[in-house]
Amino acid sequence: MSSLPPVALAPAPPGDLAALIAPVPPLTPACTVQQAGERFLEPAVAGLLSLPIVERGRVLGCVTRHELMMRVYMQPYGRELHARRPVTALMNAAPLVIAVDSAIEAAGQLIGARIQSPITEDFVVTDAAGDYVGMGVVLDVLRALEARVGEHTRELESAYRRLKASQNQLIQSEKLASLGQLVAGLAHEINTPLGYVQNNVEMVRNHLPAAAETLAAYAGVLDAAGGDDATAAQSAQRLDDALAAFDPALCGDLASLLDDTLHGVHQIADLVASLKDYSRIDQARSENVDLHGLIESALRIGGHLLRRRDVQVRRQFGEIAPVTCAPAQINQVLLNLIGNAAQAIEHDRGIIAIRTQASGGYAMIAVQDNGKGIPPDVLPRIFEPFFTTKPVGQGTGLGLSICQQIVQAHGGRIAATSTPGVGTRFVVALPVAGRSGARA
Repeated sequence: MSSLPPVALAPAPPGDLAALIAPVPPLTPACTVQQAGERFLEPAVAGLLSLPIVERGRVLGCVTRHELMMRVYMQPYGRELHARRPVTALMNAAPLVIAVDSAIEAAGQLIGARIQSPITEDFVVTDAAGDYVGMGVVLDVLRALEARVGEHTRELESAYRRLKASQNQLIQSEKLASLGQLVAGLAHEINTPLGYVQNNVEMVRNHLPAAAETLAAYAGVLDAAGGDDATAAQSAQRLDDALAAFDPALCGDLASLLDDTLHGVHQIADLVASLKDYSRIDQARSENVDLHGLIESALRIGGHLLRRRDVQVRRQFGEIAPVTCAPAQINQVLLNLIGNAAQAIEHDRGIIAIRTQASGGYAMIAVQDNGKGIPPDVLPRIFEPFFTTKPVGQGTGLGLSICQQIVQAHGGRIAATSTPGVGTRFVVALPVAGRSGARA
């Protein structure tokens, strides 16, 4: 009878499958069925479902506990009929044979393909020459695979955490790079209101001494009312001089100056608040927000770029529900789209239209410009990392790629259409708060 060749599998590191081998003495073809049954009763093989039948080191087959029970011990007169017969009469001539240097994973794949449920047999292990080495227990391999899978799962979880940390650092780096490009314009945005706030404060300070002197003169007149005539005349003269030097219209000017000053301070406060929201470190924290507020914040930060290029912004806001999102991240997406739209306009009739509407459980934001457009061969690549058509030093090629990552992480979508010479339209769809696709 020919022996069975071992299945060739991927080589395993030392101690992989070999560590699970049970060096069980095999049965010989001369053994009887009764002798095989007695071997299964020995404590040394209590955990095995099958025993090998080997002749001169070559595996002929296996006999299983299940086969003996079903065909011998549970059948009427089964012992009388089969006890003296050779064990080869009941053996499986095609058992699962695995080489000793096989990897656990490869062995597990072969076991899954060959062994059926319920499990009634184990597998035979042979060396490189095909000679019998020992028996392997199917459940031991499954447990080893389970432990290996658990280890790989922990490694993947650790790698995922590192990847998320790197991704957050990349997003923050791109955000800071964008701020670096905007910093000159932002300084101008702050300096303009700061300048007239400073001028107004100086004018108020110059007017205050005359007002203070007038008030003091009135106080002197009141104090001298019960005194002698000379003191009263002196106080009255001081009041006349103060009134001559003080223009009552200045009171109205002071109120106007203070109103302008408050307006400038509010402008600075709004810009600083927008910058703070844009650059916040806890950018992954989600909350229910109004997208229109995020759009206005992005327009404030990028306002100098729009004014420098004389670009008009047309808002067409519809009724949309709040969106569950990380405000700093969505603000970054909006600022990137608005900034790209402004940079794409190279004429003096620039228009950026921003539209919002609700559709199918999503809040839709469309940012459309009438700039130079994107060539058809470039459009499919705009979301690729590090792809850019800008000159060296003017773009990292990460802006739109990060925008896509952010939007997809929120369960949304982003797409673009463009016609060269006409303009480009970006559409962002974000799930509204409470929708199953929204990020928690």
